[in-house]
Amino acid sequence: MKEIYEKLLILRTPKIGPIKYAELLQQYGSDSAILESLDLSDDFEDSVKREMDLAYNMGIEYICDNDSRYPCGLLNIKNHPVIISVRGNIETLNKKSVSIVGTRHSTAAGMNFVSDLSSAFAEHDFVVTSGMAMGTDTAAHTGALKVSGKTQTIAVLAGGVDYIWPLENESLYYEILERGAVISEMPVGTKPIASNFVQRNRWVAGLSDFLIISEADMKSGSMTTVRFAKDYGKQVFAVPGHPSDPRSIGPNYLIKSGEAILCMSKTDFFDDEKTQNMKKSYTYKNDILDKLGIIPVSESVLANLVKKSVSEIKSDLVVLELQGLIRKQDGGYVLN
Repeated sequence: MKEIYEKLLILRTPKIGPIKYAELLQQYGSDSAILESLDLSDDFEDSVKREMDLAYNMGIEYICDNDSRYPCGLLNIKNHPVIISVRGNIETLNKKSVSIVGTRHSTAAGMNFVSDLSSAFAEHDFVVTSGMAMGTDTAAHTGALKVSGKTQTIAVLAGGVDYIWPLENESLYYEILERGAVISEMPVGTKPIASNFVQRNRWVAGLSDFLIISEADMKSGSMTTVRFAKDYGKQVFAVPGHPSDPRSIGPNYLIKSGEAILCMSKTDFFDDEKTQNMKKSYTYKNDILDKLGIIPVSESVLANLVKKSVSEIKSDLVVLELQGLIRKQDGGYVLN
């Protein structure tokens, strides 16, 4: 607890975040030496102690980035949180995971699609990660929670891990505590403010193996999450929508520009309900892999080579990318 306390004292000091903390650690060599240089007041130290006491009484746990329980997805991101607070089942944090994001103002059809997709991922032992907002996030969490298990979903909050927002999702919050985990980098008791949601989106993107975006307009937070995911080298999938619906502009643009793979149904990821992992039936002897090398081959050329339509090979390409056998490069595909 001393290590947590010292790190929190530093990180709760105004104007000290992960970047500044790293600079101070390099300069002074240890947390205790940093604290000596800061000369914090007794009142400030007491405020951190009160936060820790509140966390303890609520069953909230702090996890440092040198702890084996710290999420691997976050650990690989530059300037990740030094400490996160977790409420719920900590074992949820290091399971294979998919992030699902989209607008708060989703259509009924969009929410049903996301809910069904989330259930399919939960059935195949994936944790579904989202931000617990209304609309798409809610559908993602509730879809995962339809499947039995204790590590089904992660909610990343922009406020303290104990601060329920939006209030309409209070019952969902407590169900997530029982069937997954709620995490945050913000101090316990913190009310979310607008600027915190961007950081929240960074961690939603970073936690998972890949990301799926449903309905979202071009200027939405969900599109920001997509940009973070792309920066982290994550594969992005997009659910298409009607061209006249503003909520479809984001995912439709990503598909058209080649920045995201078309997502039509759970069969894009899984063979059937009995399959317990991503499709593994493809080997280096299959037709597609035989036609790829170090020079990028476009979808249309590849389809012609294997004598299939572009629509027929899209799902094959998705699976092979997820398996790490191929990757996109310069508008085409190459072998990894």
